[in-house]
Amino acid sequence: MKIRKFIATTAREALREIRSELGEDAVILSNRKTEQGVEIVAMANDEMVRLSGDEMVRLSGTIKHGQKLKAREQESAKAEKTAAAVTAAVTAPAVTTAEASILGEIKSMHSMLQKQIETLSWNNVQQRDPQRAGLLRRMLNSGFSTLLARQLLNKMPDGNEKGEAWIKQVLKRNLRVAAEDDDIVVKGGVYALIGPTGVGKTTTTAKLAARAVVRYGADKVALLTTDSYRIGAYEQLKIYGKILGVAVHAVKGADDLRLTLSALRHKHLVLIDTVGMGQRDERVSEQSDMFDATSVQRLLVLNSTSSGDTLEDVVRMYYSNKVIGCIATKLDEAVNLGALLDVVMRHRMVMYFMANGQRVPEDLHPVNIDVLLHRAFKAVEEKTPFTLEELEFPMMMAGAVESSTNEVSYAL
Repeated sequence: MKIRKFIATTAREALREIRSELGEDAVILSNRKTEQGVEIVAMANDEMVRLSGDEMVRLSGTIKHGQKLKAREQESAKAEKTAAAVTAAVTAPAVTTAEASILGEIKSMHSMLQKQIETLSWNNVQQRDPQRAGLLRRMLNSGFSTLLARQLLNKMPDGNEKGEAWIKQVLKRNLRVAAEDDDIVVKGGVYALIGPTGVGKTTTTAKLAARAVVRYGADKVALLTTDSYRIGAYEQLKIYGKILGVAVHAVKGADDLRLTLSALRHKHLVLIDTVGMGQRDERVSEQSDMFDATSVQRLLVLNSTSSGDTLEDVVRMYYSNKVIGCIATKLDEAVNLGALLDVVMRHRMVMYFMANGQRVPEDLHPVNIDVLLHRAFKAVEEKTPFTLEELEFPMMMAGAVESSTNEVSYAL
């Protein structure tokens, strides 16, 4: 890969030298002002065409500004204006409207060139390593983020014929599951189930209470609700309490909660059903303050049918150091589980239970990672409008962000 560096007094002189030595179709990779003058890095167009996929990836990380010199004379004037604008941008603290427009064009050309190089690179990956590309596409169609999928596939050893098995092993090592000794029904204590509306908090609260009643008796369990907003919310929990023979209390505010918990301190397990609120509702922080003031531990209830962006937002707004872990609900309704597992692993949350239906208490189970991973990678029988096709794959990956502050370090 022959890359040339040209230094001249002005950008215009450097461009003339590039035309003379590399031709009218030379590709400009970067330009900057130095003590010696204007420095422009470029390469011949035929060299660009012959680049391999790996070379394209390396090159795309070094490009600052990209453009092609035009063969037609009438277009060369525009290139001269561009060069003048670049020089002005380096030397002057401010730019005119016309110069800003030209610089915007340069940035746009740079973005287009970089995306084209990345697209060619992913096409090269598909041709050179179809198994790796197929696994990456499968993970994306299963709901996993491009960030996680790309990191895993980059770390996967070359020539690994059992790629899916390797990925499952890595995910299994990085997904955290509560140990038997951490079972809240066995340990006892005070726990609040938190999360947005409609994730199944009330039903899950009843399922946990039923497990505790079977093991310790109804007199050792109490149910509380902070939900005074929804019509019938308290009545729904009272129906479950009546069936289980467990007392149900409604509380309002930190002082009321503190007094009620003091009266119930002899109970083995106290479960608090909370009002469902959108993750951006200002009452989320108020609820968190109330539980902080009363030292109540929390379990975040996550809806397995939610998209990755929604789950990420829910965790970001609800999660804190007082949230001991999560419970995954609605597994029976979810088409894929990649987004759920991705978000849980990224935030290193401990999974306590998984729920797959409305029956109390039958549809609440200890977390089985093997089952979840099997579901996550199970091929969908019918394609949907959201299924990523093979021809769309390079374009999508070319637009994906190469790095993120949310990157996770994995135990390989």
